[in-house]
Amino acid sequence: MLPQISVGALGGTIAMSSQNATSPVNPQLGAEDLIAAVPDLQDIARIRAKTINNVASPAITMSDILAALRYAEEAVDAGAAGVVLTHGTDTLEETAFLLDLMWGREEPIVLTGAMRSPNLLSSDGPANLMSAVLAAASPDARDLGVLVVLDDTVHAARTVAKTDATALSTFQSPGWGPLGRIFERELHLQFRPARREAALPAPADEPVRIPIVESAVAEDGEWVAALVQMSPRAIVASGSGVGHLAVPAADALEELIEEGTPVIVASRTGAGRTLTRTYGYPGSEADLLERGFILAGSLTARKARLLAHVLLAAGADAEQLREGFARFGA
Repeated sequence: MLPQISVGALGGTIAMSSQNATSPVNPQLGAEDLIAAVPDLQDIARIRAKTINNVASPAITMSDILAALRYAEEAVDAGAAGVVLTHGTDTLEETAFLLDLMWGREEPIVLTGAMRSPNLLSSDGPANLMSAVLAAASPDARDLGVLVVLDDTVHAARTVAKTDATALSTFQSPGWGPLGRIFERELHLQFRPARREAALPAPADEPVRIPIVESAVAEDGEWVAALVQMSPRAIVASGSGVGHLAVPAADALEELIEEGTPVIVASRTGAGRTLTRTYGYPGSEADLLERGFILAGSLTARKARLLAHVLLAAGADAEQLREGFARFGA
């Protein structure tokens, strides 16, 4: 018997269309429409489909992500071997990472989407959906957590990033590489992650009040005062190099730390990781650690923001937050 795969649609370019090829596109197609466009799926799995929402990915909310989590849990409880979620590519890596933090089942969740809408001759949506279902149905995908599959390439949610605004091969895992590829309708893994962290409790359905700021040359740190007005739960600073900040910014943010607001520093480079003891000048990673900053390790600022949100929602104090980043950012 073919495996059962549940497909939940959240919108995005894969579900967008327009009156003609030259008009702007908008979300229009639901889950059943996406499945109908790939008739060969019936040879791969028994498909169950549901439209969870139908929005562009910048409009995705915590409510949508938690609804997708519940959908996946209910699908697996009902016998699904895996779950596929279609999603806009702009924020797909963030939704994938957040779901991965909360997903503790053996069955995989696979996110996919499209860079070109269905009204274009070269739309990549159907092929991506086929590859995602193939990955979700493969026994080799079990216990890999949440995956991202586009362009026949399989990525881990923790490492994947959208790296190009328009290219079909936009999703990459900088510094790590993909987990595998889809060839001849089969999942071929190159490697498996060394470990998988235990799932964290799902946060409440509320906005993520953790701003991201990027460090830049010749800044004065005055922007920190503006951030205080929004009463953030934490702040993520996208620092230069291996986790460095300009001295005025570091000084201003240190005052917030002393007042109880956690500050996490990630690298703005998009690959590599923050270090801990290589540089020792004011504003360097070693200096920031001495002042109480938390370093994000290999996580991008966008993913560090989400990890901080989930940990703080679970009641983490400063030390537990630091330990969480040491685990998930390793």
